[in-house]
Amino acid sequence: MLSRVADSLYWLGRNMERAENNSRVLSVQLIHILEASEGQLLDRNWEEVIEICASIQDYYDRYDRIDKETVTHYLATSPLNMNSFMNCMVYARENAKATRDIIPEGLWEVLNEFHLEQKDWQEQPATSQHIQHYLKKVMTTSMTAQGVVESSMSRDLPYTFLKVGKWLERGEKVSRVLNVFCEKNRKETESRTSSYYYWLTALQFTNGYDAYIKNHPPTMEPKHVLEFLIKEPAFPRSIRYCIDHVKEAIHRIEGGKVSHYSADLFDMIERIQEEIEEADIENMNMEQLMYFLDHFQNRCMTLSRMFSETYYLVEPVSVK
Repeated sequence: MLSRVADSLYWLGRNMERAENNSRVLSVQLIHILEASEGQLLDRNWEEVIEICASIQDYYDRYDRIDKETVTHYLATSPLNMNSFMNCMVYARENAKATRDIIPEGLWEVLNEFHLEQKDWQEQPATSQHIQHYLKKVMTTSMTAQGVVESSMSRDLPYTFLKVGKWLERGEKVSRVLNVFCEKNRKETESRTSSYYYWLTALQFTNGYDAYIKNHPPTMEPKHVLEFLIKEPAFPRSIRYCIDHVKEAIHRIEGGKVSHYSADLFDMIERIQEEIEEADIENMNMEQLMYFLDHFQNRCMTLSRMFSETYYLVEPVSVK
């Protein structure tokens, strides 16, 4: 398989996952605005959403204010934000177009249909109902595309490169969400106020509420939520699960062997797995957890770079 084809498949996986995750974060935030009393959601809440979904520095370079309409436009449809849902879906479609002879035809049809409909949505007024419909369509399209991949794509090299992109993107996103809420929890602990709402939101942002609540009482104990989203081996959005599947996918690429050119890549993956396994979530304070999550995000960026270098992919100038 050509390296440019492998690169397109890798970023197809990442962009579909990024669009779904970011649209869920904004959708949950907009629902909370409707439920919250006036003044309850401050600018800081919007800054945290931007930090999760894009770059706060890039936002302030372009805008001098934070409000619902501006942030929603920036995150959802701004052509200037490379991580906007619109751009992520455009990139995913371009990646799919470059690999049409390899991916299932149904995957191309799903992404192309979204692309054609998106042109009409951009011309409609940005009402709350329209925005939520758009966000739901992004999430549904991404999940449908992944369903097509799982149900009809052979488990060979193209499938594997696509999945590495998906799992790396998902693991990094969960760590970003948790980092933000660890910071919120630290501040709330200092002011002695309840953090129940924050950890409920963290689970909603990561699509983990239903799975969590089936195994834990609805108390939203911070350390239980963190343990679940970082180390739960059976939950497909936990950091541990994502990294385990990255390793499994790369093993498949290598035919179950470690070659001389991939030895450093496997060493890095195993180092990350050890750090996750050794993390004592129950006894770590919030600052230690924030350091662990920052470190993990740096590891993800290093792993992405090493993966690209090992298989001669084309790493973009900026990922986030």
